[in-house]
Amino acid sequence: MPDNQSGASVSIQSVSYHHPGSGLILDNLSLEIRSGEFVSILGPSGCGKSTLLRLLAALEQPTQGSIQFGPQKWVPIRGFVFQEPRLLPWRTVLENVKLPLELQGETTSESHSRAIHSIERVGLTDSMHQFPSQLSGGMKMRVSVARALVFQPSLLLLDEPFSSLDESIRHSLQDDLRSLWQTLKMTIVFVTHSIAEAAYLSDRAIIFSKAPVRIVSDQVIGLDRVRTSKVRHEKQFLDEVKKMSEFFLLKDKV
Repeated sequence: MPDNQSGASVSIQSVSYHHPGSGLILDNLSLEIRSGEFVSILGPSGCGKSTLLRLLAALEQPTQGSIQFGPQKWVPIRGFVFQEPRLLPWRTVLENVKLPLELQGETTSESHSRAIHSIERVGLTDSMHQFPSQLSGGMKMRVSVARALVFQPSLLLLDEPFSSLDESIRHSLQDDLRSLWQTLKMTIVFVTHSIAEAAYLSDRAIIFSKAPVRIVSDQVIGLDRVRTSKVRHEKQFLDEVKKMSEFFLLKDKV
């Protein structure tokens, strides 16, 4: 397990969430996430994975229970990457990445430099003056990640960001995300439907039941922290996928 203190730790304590239209989504959920961990969340569609991310982002509030962040109950800087890039088509890459800073009233040369640095981190320096219509799907998602990183978050939340991309681009972005995570030492909570993606990216993979959510499995991924594409073909990786798959088959029965 990571032992750095740069990322936020998360303590979810007996959290329930009742949606007015959908009923009880989360039911007395408790979960601890360590500082600097990369945790993937899997489960059936509509089970509450995205709801949990929205609660962690303070976009929604629990019906009961509490969510606390450490150290010492501080409020972390959070970044959110949605399933779709959600870029403004009339703004360039640089202008899209700067948007969160502008909404916070930060329009200094320093904020401009921060946006450029964030774009550099995702490998889009040569495209920063292009518009979304000029970008591929993978490049648009890189912009979305850069925008989430512009505040230098200690907690990064990602909601199936690579699900619509083809496999080669998806693998490339997975490698880039792991590299960013190891460089910036933030905590990541990553929602996915892909068992292989969760096994490749994560320190831990947590499988949810159908709503109201309960934890079916909380699996530590026993792979080296430094991973390359070769790992996907190794027996240890395939064993991790198999073990997770067996629990995943139980998700609708719990």
